[in-house]
Amino acid sequence: MNKYILIADDHEGILDILKTYVQKEGFTPILARDGEEALTLFAQYHPILILLDVMMPKKDGFEVCREIRKISNVPIIMVTAKGEDGDRIMGLDIGADDYIVKPFSPEEVMARIRAILRRMDLSDDQEKELLTFPGLEINLSDYAVKISGQPVSLTKKEIEILWLMASHPGKVFSRDNLLNQVWGYDYYGDARTVDTHIKRLRSKISTSEALVWEIKTIWGVGYKFEVQDV
Repeated sequence: MNKYILIADDHEGILDILKTYVQKEGFTPILARDGEEALTLFAQYHPILILLDVMMPKKDGFEVCREIRKISNVPIIMVTAKGEDGDRIMGLDIGADDYIVKPFSPEEVMARIRAILRRMDLSDDQEKELLTFPGLEINLSDYAVKISGQPVSLTKKEIEILWLMASHPGKVFSRDNLLNQVWGYDYYGDARTVDTHIKRLRSKISTSEALVWEIKTIWGVGYKFEVQDV
């Protein structure tokens, strides 16, 4: 079984700390010190998860994340010294699964890794599951979504959010519900993470064609997947 976790950071001290904790969890760390090396090692080892620093030589973490997202939905946790909302939102918008701001505790990093990998295990148990509505098909076994028969490019988290809500039409999910069920109980983020993903999801699934389903905002509560009576 693949147990590789790619750690990309140009700070040797951080590499050493994360390497030690990743090994304690039973995984095999692969270390990259710049963005180009991160892409090379990703192609060579096909890791099950990536810890990706933003500020790196040659290619920054955002550029590396964009390149990987063209070919893979591997979980990516962005690690950076920048704490501004703009950087955090950018990381999520381009497909990162999580975002950690330095300084951080190694235990927190490992908790987030466990939460993401737990979600992957749950997804494996749901193989061959398919949800269909008029003009919408969600296939969780290969993380594929089609609208009006056309494939739509969504991130892993966007598909998981859509699957969860579409599995329970009419049910209202609070932001905390979505954080817990999609990101996992060990997630340390906040409600803005959900809002960012919902905004991106809506923009990607919007169409000029009139459809009988939509993601609705329930003000002061959360979101729901609503299907009109046909």
